Amino acid sequence: MNKPHIALIGLGLIGSSLGHAFKKYELTDHISGYARSPETRARARELGFVDAVHDSAAGAADGADVVFLNVPLSAMAPLAEDIMPVLKSGAVLTDVGSVKQCVLDDILPLLKDGVFLVPGHPIAGTEYSGPDAGFAELFEGRWCILTPPGETNLHAVETVAGLWRDIGSEVEFMDARHHDLVLAITSHLPHLIAFNIVGTAAQLESDTRSAVIKYSASGFRDFTRIAASDPIMWRDIFLKNKEAVLEMLGRFNEDLVALQRAIRHGDADYLQNTFSQTREIRQSVIDAGQDVDAPNFGRDLPSKPDAG
Repeated sequence: MNKPHIALIGLGLIGSSLGHAFKKYELTDHISGYARSPETRARARELGFVDAVHDSAAGAADGADVVFLNVPLSAMAPLAEDIMPVLKSGAVLTDVGSVKQCVLDDILPLLKDGVFLVPGHPIAGTEYSGPDAGFAELFEGRWCILTPPGETNLHAVETVAGLWRDIGSEVEFMDARHHDLVLAITSHLPHLIAFNIVGTAAQLESDTRSAVIKYSASGFRDFTRIAASDPIMWRDIFLKNKEAVLEMLGRFNEDLVALQRAIRHGDADYLQNTFSQTREIRQSVIDAGQDVDAPNFGRDLPSKPDAG
């Protein structure tokens, strides 16, 4: 069986990591790539995770068997429309966005006969961006959720699922709306809270803000790590998953008011019971293999300079 020609539209963290991974596992004989920025295209050539770089999305997608859209949600439909005329019969279009119902709503109407859509979302990433941020191991041992509509060609679905499995991901299938609700609480709301807390710190008087930064404890430090994520990507996520995020934000606000009331009235039992439940959730996350039971959540700390 011939290896597929893969096109990567978008060459940032996810796109470059896909390129590195596909090359590491020798899953394709040709990877074509496109990025809007000439600097990114030039850097992709230098790094070598693509075999050819094009100055248009259509040029990269022409002749491809599988096309990955690794771009912000607001850019997906325009790019899909741009490349549709050159996609060959049997081509599979997929994506890596964090919201899935909008991908179905925006792109399904654009498909021409013989082209298939298999939306996907790798639950993997870092706060870094750009082609230099990518690495082949990003997806190993991580979930990738696929949300194909029920009538999707089964060979197309298995092609995309097989590529993710071959680079180390665990593949799960899910209804798109259910995916968006789950991700609203596991990813989108935590990011919104992080953006808000760090934004609050930014509004403090200068002397207080300097102290907050200088003496950042682990909680605030980890919030800043999350809040360093790509602002355009997260702008699109909140706009495209508005209903689910607002639902979860409403529940969060109700629970926050209950905690506020418990603190005001000195309700020690409520606070202890709530914190005990959240501690159990943390242990469940570790047991599920989604993090490690180690100091600093297993993250590497900068090495200390030698004494001298």
